[in-house]
This record gives sequence, structure tokens and C-alpha cells, in this order.
Amino acid sequence: MSTGHTLSLHHGGAWVEVHLDTLADNIRAVRAVLPSCSDLIFVVKASAYGHGLLPIAEAAANVGVKWFGVAYLDEAVALRKILPEAKILVMGAVDARNAELMIRHRLTPVIVSAEHGALLAEAAGKCVGTLEAHLKVDSGMGRLGVSWQDAEAVLKDFQTDASLNIRGLMTHFATVEPSRPELASKQVERMLNIPVFKAGSLFRHASSSRAFLFHPEWDFDAVRAGISLYGYGADEDGLRFKTHPILEWKTRVMQVKQVPADFPVGYYSSWRSPAPTEIATIAVGYADGFKRLLSNRGHVLINGRRCGVVGRVSMNWVTVDVGADSGVKAGDEVVLIGRQGHESIWADEVAGLCSTIAYEVLTSINPAAERVYLG
Repeated sequence: MSTGHTLSLHHGGAWVEVHLDTLADNIRAVRAVLPSCSDLIFVVKASAYGHGLLPIAEAAANVGVKWFGVAYLDEAVALRKILPEAKILVMGAVDARNAELMIRHRLTPVIVSAEHGALLAEAAGKCVGTLEAHLKVDSGMGRLGVSWQDAEAVLKDFQTDASLNIRGLMTHFATVEPSRPELASKQVERMLNIPVFKAGSLFRHASSSRAFLFHPEWDFDAVRAGISLYGYGADEDGLRFKTHPILEWKTRVMQVKQVPADFPVGYYSSWRSPAPTEIATIAVGYADGFKRLLSNRGHVLINGRRCGVVGRVSMNWVTVDVGADSGVKAGDEVVLIGRQGHESIWADEVAGLCSTIAYEVLTSINPAAERVYLG
């Protein structure tokens, strides 16, 4: 067995490349089909789905996005520092003790219950200014929000409150399945039974990416687009719009070695070479977000070819069968998610192997990995 070549220069392992020009194209594709009376709320929570909150939001603002949706207050405050004119919706249940901060930074919290609204109103009443908010209605998701049966009464309770101004009404779909449209339709029916929602007297938004893709009639006053703007779920021809992935995840080969037939690789020798071949060890592991479920079943791209992951994925390194006389050498670029030559591997493919969704794959990439913004 030959030990082959080892990468001699230190490097920091895996990194992420984000294509801002593709993001801009995706935003334009979405805006092109959105009615002029409907706004686009770009969901950038969870560090913009793992892509990097501030660079993504700034790039989106540069092509005309005015509304942004986040989960938590710290994300909103960070956004406000770089986007002084943006409208920022905080979709989690913000602690009422932060009312003054929200008023000062002109942030829009989401009220998730009558009690939550009362606490926000009380806290805002002690501050200078008015706190503008949206009311979240649980129309069937079973998560955050006021029950659809109680929404009208809750709205009336706050009509005369000078410190809390409810400007919007929103809900979230539990299921949007074109083959079973009755599931989401039932939620819309419940929303339309709320008089102010039907009348359109408040700023109304219900659709996330999938509902927006399949149901133009539910665009209302805004749609909350997330995963589709990052390039997933809207890549087939014939849909309402088409977008492309904006993130590539890469690393490098650390070592290449020649091994004989029946050579064991990795913890517990879960893979043995069926014939003489070359094994490349690459600088990534489950600590970086490369799922252990990819052991002996995932692929990466090296020199434009698909190469199988062999052996168990370990904390910092992965072994790959690159084939006999591969020409692969230490330092070669490895694509974990993205395109190389004529081949591509995207997060939805990885998700399928791991019995999960592209969202989890993207947000699992180590946030400490370097992000490089291109375009």
C-alpha cells in the first residue's frame, strides 16, 4: 500500500461560496410573477438559512426588497444597523420587556396570543412612541398564534390601545400539497371568516414559498418567501417561477493513498475496497455539518466526477473512493454541495439520502465556516 501524497499547507477545512448574482436573479424571478399590489417578505431567519444574514439581506435590499422576516430580536437589531429603511418583521414571540428597543429600532413584532399582546401593550405604554405589530392567527398549524375563532375578539380588544397598533394579520400553512388542496384551503377559509381579513383592512400575508408557488389567489398583500429564494423547491420547468441554488459548499483533499482489494476503511471497517483503488481523505466531517447518514452512501465531486463516500463519516474527516489511477492529489477542490464541471450535487439530493429536508442540510453547515460572497 502506498501512502500517496499529503497536503502540506495548513488550510481551514470546508468553506461556503454564496452567489449573490444568482440571488438577485431569483428575487427578480419571484417579483416578476408577484402582483404589484403584493409585497415580498424575504425570510432571512436562521442566518438566512445558513447563507449569512447580513450579506444576504444587504444584497436583497440592493435589488429592491423592502420587507424582511426574522425569528428573533437579535437578528432584527442586526439587520436594522445595516438597513435603516427596511421593514423588519420579528416572527417569534418577542419578550415585552424589549418594547422600547422595538419602538426605537422601528421593528414589527408578531403577537402570538391575547396575553402576549397585553404584555406588549402595557410595556409600550411606558415608552415614547407606538409599537406597530402583526397578529399571528393559528388557522391549523397548531404552533404559535391566536386561534382563528378568537382572532376577531383579540383585534377588537386592541382597537383603542394608543400604544399598540396592530397593522397586519398573518397565518402559516401546515400543509401545501397540490394533490390535496383541501388541506391549505381549509386554513384560508378560516382566515376569510375573520371579517377584517376578508375586508383587507389590515396588511395580510399567509403564503410561504410553497403556497406562493402554487396558489396565486393567496398572495394577498404579501408573501413570505424563504427557501425558494435560496434556490430550492422551484427548480422545475412549468412552475409559477423558477429559481436556482445560490450556495456551494466546498473543501479540499488532504491525502490520497493507494489501497489493495479488501482494504478496510473507517471506524468499524464498515467499508472494504472491492478492488485496488485510491482513497482520498477530505477536510470535512459531522462537526462541520456533513451528516453521518452519508456514510457509505453520499457523494462528493472531485475533478468533475462523482466520488462515493466510503467508511463512516467522522468528526473532521471523510474518506472517498476516487478510483484507481484517479489523478486526484492533495489540495484538489472538493464540492460537497454545488456544481463542478458537468456534475452537480444540491442540498435536496443530500437531504433525500438523510431522510430530511434541504432546510436542515443548509442550516446545519457550520456557521463558523468561512462564507465567501461572489457576484
